[in-house]
Amino acid sequence: MSTIAPYALTDRQRRIVACAREWIAEHGEAPSVRELGAAVGLTSSSSVAYHLRRLREHGLTVETRGRRSDRCPHCGQ
Repeated sequence: MSTIAPYALTDRQRRIVACAREWIAEHGEAPSVRELGAAVGLTSSSSVAYHLRRLREHGLTVETRGRRSDRCPHCGQ
C-alpha cells in the first residue's frame, strides 16, 4: 500500500484509481486507457495518460490494458 496522503491527489486522480479498481473487480482485467477515460469523463486518451503519469510520480501504478510494446512503461526506454 502506498504511503501517499490521499489529499495530495486531485479529485480526478482519485476517481481514476477508484474506477480502475472497480473495473478490475467487475471484469477481472484492467481497463484500457479509453475505457478508463470514459469512466471518469475524459474523452482524450492523452489526458488519461497524463493523469496516469502523475499518479506514477506519486508512487501509484494504475494498470491498463492495451497495445504491448517492448518499452518500459515507466521510463519509455
